[in-house]
Amino acid sequence: MNITEVKIFPRAAAEGEDQKLKAYASITFDEAFVVRGLKVIDGKNGLFVVMPSRKLSDGTFKDIAHPLNNETRGQIETMVLEKYGNITQGVEDRAQ
Repeated sequence: MNITEVKIFPRAAAEGEDQKLKAYASITFDEAFVVRGLKVIDGKNGLFVVMPSRKLSDGTFKDIAHPLNNETRGQIETMVLEKYGNITQGVEDRAQ
């Protein structure tokens, strides 16, 4: 399967909100299957991608969709972060 589209939805946190969530993302595989609800998070060691999840009744979170191997996870993270970087770089360029 190939990732054929990545969409980024930047999120500006309101004052007092958690500033770690930078954007939501969706990815499309082979122009046939979409996964929505990925998150771009700014953590201690930089940006990373979190797979879509839901909160269970015990307060824990469970992935709704996730890659089954590190190669696929890396490909998803690389493409999402690259697209996020392109979008945020464009915003910074226009602000200067």
